[in-house]
Amino acid sequence: MRILHLDEESKQNLLADLLKRDPNNYSQYEDTVQEIIQAVRERKDEALFAYTERFDGATVNAANIRVTDAEIEAALAMVDPKLLDVMKKAMENIRAYHEKQKRYSWFDSSENGTILGQKITPLSSIGVYVPGGKAAYPSTVLMNIIPAKVAGVKRIAMVTPPGKDGSVNPVTLVAAHLAGVTEVYKVGGAQAIAALAFGTESIPRVSKIVGPGNIFVALAKKAVYGHVSIDSIAGPSEILVLADDSANPRYVAADLLSQAEHDELASAILVTTSMDLAKKVSAEIDGFLETLSRRSIIEKSLENYGYILVTDSLDEAIAAANDIASEHMEIVTRNPFEVMTRIENAGAIFLGEYSSEPLGDYFAGPNHVLPTNGTAKFFSPLSVDDYVKKSSIIYYSREALAPVHEEIETFANAEQLTAHANSIHVRFE
Repeated sequence: MRILHLDEESKQNLLADLLKRDPNNYSQYEDTVQEIIQAVRERKDEALFAYTERFDGATVNAANIRVTDAEIEAALAMVDPKLLDVMKKAMENIRAYHEKQKRYSWFDSSENGTILGQKITPLSSIGVYVPGGKAAYPSTVLMNIIPAKVAGVKRIAMVTPPGKDGSVNPVTLVAAHLAGVTEVYKVGGAQAIAALAFGTESIPRVSKIVGPGNIFVALAKKAVYGHVSIDSIAGPSEILVLADDSANPRYVAADLLSQAEHDELASAILVTTSMDLAKKVSAEIDGFLETLSRRSIIEKSLENYGYILVTDSLDEAIAAANDIASEHMEIVTRNPFEVMTRIENAGAIFLGEYSSEPLGDYFAGPNHVLPTNGTAKFFSPLSVDDYVKKSSIIYYSREALAPVHEEIETFANAEQLTAHANSIHVRFE
């Protein structure tokens, strides 16, 4: 794994390199995505079924596109009971964490006859996209559905690509059932996003779409934003480990590889004050690669977006971490809690040598749907807030409005909005 001494030039080159992974840079696929979306919007089920057969090799129709109770029961019988127990424990942790995020409506009244407040309303419906294919991602299912249930969303529709035999991965299906999904449809890709956004004969439209997917799914979510809400346009996974010479190199190497194995565009970065640690971590990575099953993916990921950055001071290391604004950040220093207070930009922060990133992926409770590609500078993890909307509440009695009505009219007239001013004025003629 390459080792660089970090200076301003190398940092800027690194940031530019990482931004190449942004889904917004894949404009060559936008015309294809727009074509799919338009076809589904116009021809609805007909286009949806045709694209599913073309891209997934599965024959779906109005009679079988929605997963049945019998299919869910069959899936439950196929899942390892030990995995089922683990999922249930993880669910409790996820639910408990997100319960603490709940917001409530509030109202503030005063003696002069005003009531101001904020009304919290759950979204009426959401669509959850879950990647399909050979891999199963039950953790992603739980992370997207449970906060919606906590928020009070009544309709939760999940879409996921079917296998060639028209089936849904049983582990994915069981996770959705346990989490509280209301309906599951056997469709994926940009065509599934279009169906959720605009509706078809088989899939009613939703208010918001969440969940990760490939570049076609990401671009489709971007394209339908405004017709529906979306959570974010997710990019490839990334991890940054911030460490000093007290860190265990074997642990650090293992944690970097935990994200590099996602795909060839994943990013794994170590920022450290210790050249000795840097060399030891690099050596440990070489050793792990001899045994890991996804070696070819990891090697390409590290070749493209893997870095060990050595700084002259902890201050420089922290500044670099804030500039990179990683999706996952591990702090493995003598005093990780003190360092954490100086971190401004990160999706999720893991403290100490026993808080490795997979703990957050699967079990701890905080959401693992996180901002990528530096967007942690202005975005937050998926939360209960993503599944509610807020309405402002305003009430003034005549007695409360009387002392201020002329001031409001003055403001409106200053903007030459005389009808605004008149709306206040007529009440005191």
